[in-house]
Amino acid sequence: MQRRRGLTAKVWKSEKRIDNRGNEVVVADADGPHEVRCALVPQRSARAEVPGQQQINITRMIVPADLEGVTLWSRVEVLGSVWDIVTPPAYHHGERKTRHWSVDIRERPS
Repeated sequence: MQRRRGLTAKVWKSEKRIDNRGNEVVVADADGPHEVRCALVPQRSARAEVPGQQQINITRMIVPADLEGVTLWSRVEVLGSVWDIVTPPAYHHGERKTRHWSVDIRERPS
């Protein structure tokens, strides 16, 4: 199974906090990253051909079903770079061995 042998990713879950103006905001959890095994499936990409253009690299990350607390405000570090979550996590319920979350992530421009 790829999720058992796959890559190790660090995921910062998100939580709600009150900022200095009293507003409730969602931020990446400061409890530190949670390490998970994942499988990466390339979705789409656009390479920058000319200086000044932006490179877009979107990949689907498949993680085990026990990962909770991941939203659009969470952050992922995998393959030596930081990625943002671009779609809400989708839960795929099946047999115990095949249950998983799939999340589309976009590489941050460097």
